[in-house]
Amino acid sequence: MTAYLLRRTGQALLVLWAAFSVSFVLLQLMPGDAVLIKFLNPDLGLGPEQIADIQAAYGADQPVWRQYLHTLGQFLTGHFGYSLQAGVPVSEGLATNLPPTLRLAALGLAAALLLALGLALAASVVRVRAVRALLQSLPSLFVSIPVFWLGIMLIQWVSFRWGWVPVINPGPWQGLILPTLTLAVPISAPLAQILMRNLDAALAQPYVAVARAKGASQLHVLLRHAARNALLPVLTMTGVLFGELLAGAVVTEAVFGLNGLGSLTQQAVGNQDTAVLQAVVMVSAAAFVTINLIVDLLYPWLDPRLRHAAGG
Repeated sequence: MTAYLLRRTGQALLVLWAAFSVSFVLLQLMPGDAVLIKFLNPDLGLGPEQIADIQAAYGADQPVWRQYLHTLGQFLTGHFGYSLQAGVPVSEGLATNLPPTLRLAALGLAAALLLALGLALAASVVRVRAVRALLQSLPSLFVSIPVFWLGIMLIQWVSFRWGWVPVINPGPWQGLILPTLTLAVPISAPLAQILMRNLDAALAQPYVAVARAKGASQLHVLLRHAARNALLPVLTMTGVLFGELLAGAVVTEAVFGLNGLGSLTQQAVGNQDTAVLQAVVMVSAAAFVTINLIVDLLYPWLDPRLRHAAGG
């Protein structure tokens, strides 16, 4: 088990290094020099020597390989550099904008799991073939809905036409209802499909027939015997979907005008603020890798067969 833990941790660190290197190269390939674009503005009245000093302060006058090593060393010690646009440490911007995004992503994931579980259980319980087919087709509809379109439609109908949830000056939790729904609907689709397929497979197993023969009710069989085995693959899919959840949160924040990593990324892209963009990429990659590492480590604990395969 120790070897498995070390191997998975090493793979996670390798993924983080690859994410840092690829994002650094791509940001270096962006056209134009962000420092010159910002400080060559005639309104600032800066001379060539002052601009050269600013470039030296940001390290923009160094060779690319030296910038890479310097930035990598800073990240390893927890320093993300300074925002070119705001002139403050990038960590301050992350400290302000990361918690709202994580809160929205966590609520979206919880709502997606509840929606997927409700759809799968309803499709397993319902006996009417037409209704069952309708429930089974809903995940395909959900996954095909663009996040930005769903957000706009929820604002238009739920808020403006029906007046159920305000989007103008809402309360702290009211303002999260529609964004959470916007995130949850597309994310719930693959989870619901996997749950439906695994519930059908679990219900066809001999131990389920034995439970029914002993007089267990349909709901008892479904929740006690079938759902437990059907939920294991969902755990893996949840980790994989976390990256999509963060990307969806960025788009959703832009649609609903929320503060978070979405607005921070939008401003950084507009200003070519590479230090902020690099930090956002690495924070997202670290969150994605951490969630998947936790899922990988939980799997042998939840499934004894994998525990033996992992050497435990």
